[in-house]
Amino acid sequence: ANADRRGFLRGAGLATMGAMLGAAIPFHRNMPAGFFPIGLAQSDVLVGKDGLTLLNDRPVNAETPPHLLDDAITPTSRHFIRNNGLPPEDVDAESWTLSIDGLVDNPMELSIADLRSQFEVVTMALTIECGGNGRAYFDPPASGNQWTLGAVACSEWTGVRLKDVLEKAGVKNGVVYTAHVGADEHLSGDPEKLPISRGVPIEKALTDNVLIAFEMNGGPLHPMNGAPLRLVVPGWPGSCSQKWLKSITLRDIVHDGPKMTGTSYRVPNRPVEPGEEVAKEDFVIIEKMPVKSLITSPATGIDLDSRDIEVRGHAWSGDRTIDKV
Repeated sequence: ANADRRGFLRGAGLATMGAMLGAAIPFHRNMPAGFFPIGLAQSDVLVGKDGLTLLNDRPVNAETPPHLLDDAITPTSRHFIRNNGLPPEDVDAESWTLSIDGLVDNPMELSIADLRSQFEVVTMALTIECGGNGRAYFDPPASGNQWTLGAVACSEWTGVRLKDVLEKAGVKNGVVYTAHVGADEHLSGDPEKLPISRGVPIEKALTDNVLIAFEMNGGPLHPMNGAPLRLVVPGWPGSCSQKWLKSITLRDIVHDGPKMTGTSYRVPNRPVEPGEEVAKEDFVIIEKMPVKSLITSPATGIDLDSRDIEVRGHAWSGDRTIDKV
């Protein structure tokens, strides 16, 4: 029913939706095709989510207010959403397959049942953070979704180690990088275009806590968090953790898919002054995320009756080893 509703809303005109609501939608004749009011978008695309703030509806991007991130393990309903394209509508876990190809000895096509039966299934609490988390506070401003503090989560992911799958496929000499492809659709609708296809150095792919995940907090993945299959690459930008995962290709060059080149998910190779122009060749790919922390309780702006208050929050360290807290 939800998929049917999404398809209907995507195709319905604003005047039609106004009639459904029993009220006119102001200025609907001046709105671009394919757009509809954020109130309608929020009620439709955030089904199964609790209290998220919708930043954009095409593609869908939504963050979690800090006070809703108080749990040690982020509930599925409060895990942020970061999309680059349009999510697939056919996400049947029974028929889903994952291809492992490129510079491997034994190319494989695996179902989720194959993953469960052929490899050790593990559960790990892993942090995913969008590379743009905190962007709203930049001065001068930076383009892109204006994330404040809530594009981060630590859920329990169940799946198999990417390392185990790649080792069974046989990693050939000379492999430098992985390339990830999901089933999401480019915003233009052009089937020849990918909205995003990133990868990681093979050394990162072969670490012990990079997962191909098919469960989230003991249940299925949320559709907006990549159901039925995704990568989880903890401590690196969330864009490495491809959602709706369909293929992983091993390459002998740094992957050059959409949002791997230019200045996408890159930072200057040296400290720079605010607003300083930096040549494209002086940008390097973001790998480990910085050490960060967040106060989740008390909530910002509340009135306190007492001077004695318990302060809670979280800290995370990218993929560094933690010596002390």
